[in-house]
Amino acid sequence: MPEKKESKKTKELKEKLLMDKPRVWDRLSSQEKEDVFDYARGYMDFLNKGRTERRAVSGLLDMASQKGFVNITDALGTSNRIYHVSRGKLLILAVPGQKPMTEGIRLVTSHVDSPRLDIKPNPLYEEEGLAMLKTHYYGGVKKYQWVARSLAMIGTMFTRSGKVVDVEIGLNSDDPVLTIPDLLPHLSRKQMEQKASEFIPAENLNVIIGSLPYEDKNASDRVKLAILDLLFSKYGITEEDFIGAEIEMIPAEPARDAGLDRSLVAGYGQDDRVCAYTSATALFQLQKPLHTCVAVFYDKEEIGSEGNTSAKSAALDLFLMELLEKTEIPSSARNLRHVFTAGKALSGDVTAAVDPTYGDAYEKRNNSKIGHGIGITKYTGAGGKYMGSDANAEYASWVRRLFNEKNIMWQVAGLGKVDEGGGGTVAKYMANAGMDIIDCGPPILGMHSPLELCAKDDIWMTQKAFKVFLES
Repeated sequence: MPEKKESKKTKELKEKLLMDKPRVWDRLSSQEKEDVFDYARGYMDFLNKGRTERRAVSGLLDMASQKGFVNITDALGTSNRIYHVSRGKLLILAVPGQKPMTEGIRLVTSHVDSPRLDIKPNPLYEEEGLAMLKTHYYGGVKKYQWVARSLAMIGTMFTRSGKVVDVEIGLNSDDPVLTIPDLLPHLSRKQMEQKASEFIPAENLNVIIGSLPYEDKNASDRVKLAILDLLFSKYGITEEDFIGAEIEMIPAEPARDAGLDRSLVAGYGQDDRVCAYTSATALFQLQKPLHTCVAVFYDKEEIGSEGNTSAKSAALDLFLMELLEKTEIPSSARNLRHVFTAGKALSGDVTAAVDPTYGDAYEKRNNSKIGHGIGITKYTGAGGKYMGSDANAEYASWVRRLFNEKNIMWQVAGLGKVDEGGGGTVAKYMANAGMDIIDCGPPILGMHSPLELCAKDDIWMTQKAFKVFLES
């Protein structure tokens, strides 16, 4: 039977009415395809240098300083591009605009913390001839993904005298790595009968850090003592200095190209440092925007945005009030409300890419795909949108039209099937302040795992999307 062909009228009607979302790669020029890979190299360098929230903020601040940004306390009026750092873990960047801030700002948020294992306040002990560290996981993790892999120990400590000590072990190729061994298959019958959420108990995430004993054979806890002696020799720290320290166990492997075609970035912490990097580099390209443009890089998103470096803190309010003063506008509560309610924002955060191996977890008509551009997530939350942010129709339409007019490749994004799970972002806190806001970000495979995957063309399109938004 001959194949039926659609009429010209049908084809025209489909083009008019149906939504077509082609691959990003198919719409790029030859030059842009080269730009995609060049941009990804800079991004991977940022990932490798910014493996903790402190280091990510430090890396972004270095980039900003090279672009002429100055501390807000040193800024003169609106002649400067401005930054503010809070406690080394929250960064705000701003490029002053032509219009008064009370007529609205353009804001892109992201977060620089990622799921990991944190060292407990009293972590070091010896058992069965091994020196071990107790950990407490941070954020949403699958605990079994953190065993039987190379780990690095990164963080900040303070000695009894108050001296700051930066610890870094396991990142350089000649460094030793640390690890949490898994139980061998030969003895795992009972373990394998348990649920995935239970067969690696949280209290079993104990890191092995040494096995050689101190030379005095009559000493107790000889391996622990030897490790403390080594740490004191290298860093000048004692056991008491672990109390209050911020020491993280993270994957030791660097970010790398993935795929035979090198089309993907494989690396830890892309949720959400990919949006941090893309929003920062988008902001750096601005000269004299119409509206004051702000990029905020928050901490603590992965644990519900609690704390004084999170989206729930007053850091952004204080920054904007100081910025109002720089523009000779009274920093009253009323004016601050106008800054928010007249403003527009994007919550830069990644979304879940459809994984063909686990297709049953996704609702494919409303979930994003690798290589199809930045995902727009109208609402987040769990179940009945509980604890989520839901953008109004007017603003969702405005963002869609902006992206279409500026040739930004975008797609619908959601977080799997209803009642399969769920999650949230910092968007609701900006919405509570009165801003129009919607979630936007590239799709990720293996989200919250020690090795996440993101497509380079999606990363490129994300920074383009942030740029046209800031320029709007």
